Amino acid sequence: MPGAAAGTAAAAAGSAAAGMLPAQEAAKIYHTNYVRNSRAIGVLWAIFTICFAIVNVVCFIQPYWIGDGVDTPQAGYFGLFHYCIGNGFSRELTCRGSFTDFSSLPSGAFKAASFFIGLSMMLIIACIVCFILFFFCNTATVYKICAWMQLTSAACLVLGCMIFPDGWDSDEVKRMCGEKTDKYTLGACSVRWAYILAIIGILDALILSFLAFVLGNRQDSLLAEELKLENKVLLSQSSLE
Repeated sequence: MPGAAAGTAAAAAGSAAAGMLPAQEAAKIYHTNYVRNSRAIGVLWAIFTICFAIVNVVCFIQPYWIGDGVDTPQAGYFGLFHYCIGNGFSRELTCRGSFTDFSSLPSGAFKAASFFIGLSMMLIIACIVCFILFFFCNTATVYKICAWMQLTSAACLVLGCMIFPDGWDSDEVKRMCGEKTDKYTLGACSVRWAYILAIIGILDALILSFLAFVLGNRQDSLLAEELKLENKVLLSQSSLE
């Protein structure tokens, strides 16, 4: 009888252990899929970050933030630090302005906007350089560092886009767009594609930073789940022994 009871208890323990194994296997499968999905989203986040960096560089370099219209006195276009205006006698445009020479910019607002958009560009480039840290540092920490960089880059873009129209009352802009031009009033000119692209870039940077924060928090939860899974395996092995 005692031997039979011991056999019954051993069989019950064996069946319980066997019942635990499928649950552990299911947890491993779920964990594997979770990691795979996180990595796929992380790759997409990295690709779109590079795309945003390209957009940022284009917005910074291209001089097509505002331009002439049908009723403008002069032909031309303005960027952050480079602009071209006609002279009224020929179709040729006279171009001026350089980022290395702030004194050539027609307005202090253009100088400030150039600084903030340039800072936004440098931050997102630095964020891409930080991708190297994924090989050396904690993944969650790198995601959060990049998230703060992207959020700051978005803030700089917002400041640049808000400050830029404050310089529309400069003499050079009025010469192209007419005397009705004033701060935040463009007169006969129109907004060009680079300015619109910069505004779209703000939304892009905010989405990327939010996604980076989510990925960073998900990596923290992955580490916690890995520890729990390892503890369950060790407990099941000790119970089988």
